[in-house]
Amino acid sequence: MNLEAHLAPYAAHSAESRGRRFPEPAPASRTEFQRDRDRIIHSTAFRRLEYKTQVFINHEGDLFRTRLTHSIEVAQIARSIARNLRLNEDLVEAISLAHDLGHTPFGHAGQEALNACMKDYGGFEHNLQSLRVVDALEHRYGAFDGLNLVFETREGILKHCSLINAAKLGDVGQRFIDRKQPSLEAQLANLADEIAYNNHDVDDGLRSGLLTTAQLDQIDIYGRHRRQVEAAYPGIDGRRAIHETIRRMINALIVDLINSSEQQIHAAQLQSIDDVRNAGPLIRFSDAMSVEAVLLKRFLRENLYQHYQVNRMTSKARRIVSELFSAFMQEPTLLAPNYQVPSGDEALQARKVADYIAGMTDRYAMREHRRLFLVDEI
Repeated sequence: MNLEAHLAPYAAHSAESRGRRFPEPAPASRTEFQRDRDRIIHSTAFRRLEYKTQVFINHEGDLFRTRLTHSIEVAQIARSIARNLRLNEDLVEAISLAHDLGHTPFGHAGQEALNACMKDYGGFEHNLQSLRVVDALEHRYGAFDGLNLVFETREGILKHCSLINAAKLGDVGQRFIDRKQPSLEAQLANLADEIAYNNHDVDDGLRSGLLTTAQLDQIDIYGRHRRQVEAAYPGIDGRRAIHETIRRMINALIVDLINSSEQQIHAAQLQSIDDVRNAGPLIRFSDAMSVEAVLLKRFLRENLYQHYQVNRMTSKARRIVSELFSAFMQEPTLLAPNYQVPSGDEALQARKVADYIAGMTDRYAMREHRRLFLVDEI
């Protein structure tokens, strides 16, 4: 049975994959992309996402998104769009579930702090770290380090990359050097990520009380859909009205992305995935919807991500990450033996420390910080 017979000719077909870094026998009952998805779900890094910050630290409330729930929501949105465009749902699901595996604790504040710590050692970027997780840091299989994912999944995880880093990555970094595009599935997973975090950060911001519906009513995409909800359901209560509004926003973005992308794909007259790689970006919103999405992102940046209460949390997060990094670099013997570099190579030791910190959950990082810096923890 051909599990991918329904796909468009320019979609990613698992039988035509560029393969794995370490050759393996083909799976008997699933496609190569399904195997990748399953390996990601069973990985240690994936389970850790349950306790990594999206916007709000996990212990601040049981109902806020975490990196895990965010990744699941991205996968759901991406699969829905892929089905409509006749793209490979299994590949977009694998990319979506893996895209944040390398994210630090404490969200973007943790990443910024770790990048600053690593500035003399090549920097830190969570997309590169996600690739490092699946290529090297997971230790589950006897024949190789990492998860040994296929090229197409690894390509989708690496959303952006400097030319310096691209040159070090071999085949998966070559497209940045050649200025070519990844698969449509990779392009789609990137925008599904944007749809998910914009809309669900609105929901979490309202739940936290840091945002108000009065503020959001001034943003076209929210105000328009909120008025539709109130017209359809007069007297609807607060949380239910918010859910209905956000549901309609997500649907509007998905429908627009499908329609706009279909037009771009048709105009490009694609015949194969090689045509995709040689074209410009084809998965994209219409011009009008792009403007609305940018305005929503700007609103969230100014009113939620830079809210003084969020800033208090991110300030603590940066301090925890920076102090952990400094302590471990000054005294590597504080680390477990597998994170120590006996050769004394400072750059390699820094990368090992970054691997250790990036792999921490929020609460583990806070616990490690207490162990190192509070006397009563001795």
